[in-house]
Amino acid sequence: MSIQDIVQQALSDGFLTPSMESEVGRICESASELSLEEYMALDQLMGSLLSGEVLAIPHKQFINVMEELVVTEVITQVADLQMTKQPDLDISDIAAYALNRLPPLYATSEEGATYQRDRAQKELLSLISNQVKEGINRFMDRPSIPGRNPLDNTTNKDVLEQISGLLKAFAPD
Repeated sequence: MSIQDIVQQALSDGFLTPSMESEVGRICESASELSLEEYMALDQLMGSLLSGEVLAIPHKQFINVMEELVVTEVITQVADLQMTKQPDLDISDIAAYALNRLPPLYATSEEGATYQRDRAQKELLSLISNQVKEGINRFMDRPSIPGRNPLDNTTNKDVLEQISGLLKAFAPD
């Protein structure tokens, strides 16, 4: 999409989404010089944002507390297995398996996240542990899939690098 297309879409919808904003930024960064039409479209977008005609949708303002609980449990169980010389386990695969079988626990504030963590500790801890164990068993039983392209291409990373990547993804600050 061009800058003009994005601006027209934003004006039509009344919203500038984070992906639209990112695309405009990508275009501006990659272009050595913007055309007059692009500058005019950006000026029109800025005016619309300032006047309230177009609202900028904020970036993600919620978390799924279940993700951090599952990742913590996966790390704990995989670390125990690594001590017994088990084969390298893919933390992402195991976490995804468990998360697909557990209820999400979304929160939009620190208080909500604390509530969801407490609730999970009281009601869901054994379910989380069992789903992670099942994910590990499934991972160990399945043959390698030729031609598989992981999202992050982490197949050759060791466990500590996988953990570091997941922690950065779930707690960027």
